[in-house]
Amino acid sequence: MRETTVEHLASALEQGATLIDVREPAEYRRGHVPGAVNIPMSQLTTRLGEIDRKRPVHVVCASGNRSRAMTEVLTAAGYDATNVAGGTSAWIRSGRSTQK
Repeated sequence: MRETTVEHLASALEQGATLIDVREPAEYRRGHVPGAVNIPMSQLTTRLGEIDRKRPVHVVCASGNRSRAMTEVLTAAGYDATNVAGGTSAWIRSGRSTQK
């Protein structure tokens, strides 16, 4: 499974990468990486059709644990998926803004 930093994520988003936030909706509403699409972990397998298979997919959660597991699910399903190490918490610690 591939993993990346929030610094590389910021660059990938500028290049059009898809970012899936697998946290629960209440967590997502409290603040998320700008441009992230919320598909909770519990719904990911039933919502795979919403994710473009032709684009790289980055997966984020609060700290990187749930997203790591969901990155493995996406990779097994044929997606070019990468986990964001440290999750949204690392994004915030790096001084980047969030969206509500």
